[in-house]
Amino acid sequence: MSATASTEKASVPWRSPVVQVVLASTLLAPLGVPLVSPALPVIRDVFGVTDAAASLLITAYFLTGIVLSPFIGMLADRIGRRRVLVVSLLVFGLSGGAVYVAADFATVLALRLVGGTAAAGVFITTVTIIGDAFDGVQRNAVLGANTALLSAGAAAFPIVGGALVAYGWNVPFLAYLLAVPLAVVAWFALADLEHDTEPEDEGPVRYLRGVAASLVASGTVVYYVATFAAEFLFFGAVLTTLPFLLTGTFALTPLLVGLTLTAAEVVAVGVSAANGRFAAHASNGTLVAAGFACAAVGLVIAWGATGLGPASAVSGVLVVGVGVLFVGASAGLVLPSVDAEVSRLVPTHFRAGALSLRNSATFLGRAAGPIVFAGVAVAAGYATLLLAAGVASLVCAVALAVLTGRVVDDAADEAVVDEAVTASEAR
Repeated sequence: MSATASTEKASVPWRSPVVQVVLASTLLAPLGVPLVSPALPVIRDVFGVTDAAASLLITAYFLTGIVLSPFIGMLADRIGRRRVLVVSLLVFGLSGGAVYVAADFATVLALRLVGGTAAAGVFITTVTIIGDAFDGVQRNAVLGANTALLSAGAAAFPIVGGALVAYGWNVPFLAYLLAVPLAVVAWFALADLEHDTEPEDEGPVRYLRGVAASLVASGTVVYYVATFAAEFLFFGAVLTTLPFLLTGTFALTPLLVGLTLTAAEVVAVGVSAANGRFAAHASNGTLVAAGFACAAVGLVIAWGATGLGPASAVSGVLVVGVGVLFVGASAGLVLPSVDAEVSRLVPTHFRAGALSLRNSATFLGRAAGPIVFAGVAVAAGYATLLLAAGVASLVCAVALAVLTGRVVDDAADEAVVDEAVTASEAR
């Protein structure tokens, strides 16, 4: 393949209706947490609840994604991606918009549970549709753009949410209604999207057996572990540990802490967007391992800055900032590469189920990281935690390099998985 052809393959086909609908759907997904987070203190005051109760609006949103993602994935494999995506967008938009007229906190919480379930459907089907519609480095390119939009939304929506909440605690939730017209567009734009679904005469038990066989035979499980580890470390070490460290050691204001963390998201956007070009020169396994290596470097650099102390606050913050840039690069390398490899390894009729497990691993890591790091910090201290997280990231990088460091052979991999699935169906 010529250099020009390789570059074209590694680019995103922006005019494709599939790409446009999928990326528009993905851009709405971060409305769930980043847009709502600035409103939590106001919601607490309006309904007279505690901080812990208000935080349940975030926890409930993630909880449904952890528990229900596999069932949503199975549904997408059985009845089709388009149907699940359209219904998910409709429910996401209507449940979010309904918060605007909610009269009590219990109703808001119930609507958040429903919205979290719908968001899981959006996450799973958009990534699965990309896996169905594209292959090779172009799949990496589109998945990279998808992840870049998620990171961009996570960086921008807190600002938008903070501005909207000035007009009322419930005003940010009106943004969810954008998902309703998008659902209509998706129904027509994705009408020609073809994929294999499970035959009608095959029950859920046989389907689950086939998914399990394909995951074991393809070695996909290691990528779920990598996803959990990446999210656990990022949300625990970066989004939980660093803010306390920056305010406690260097006396930074919340605004400066936010700007420091935003730098990680900005780098993640750039690296994610370039994933297709990286995939033209390295395997997905190599890219995931490189992502953990970047995290290790960044976290150790941030740990080293703690030795400078308050007297060297400016230097310390700059050093931490450099570390954060490496961690942002890690986030941009890992997620799109994991999705691309899972899509490559798992048969089409099991793909949504396989990617739904990745979604569960993502949400579980995000939920567990802050809890574990905050708890351990009481005994170990935040500086020690950063070093431990850096060492853990390095161990993950080495393990992944060993476990995934083989020549990629699509035909051979497909033959092994098909043989395993056939054997499971014969039982």
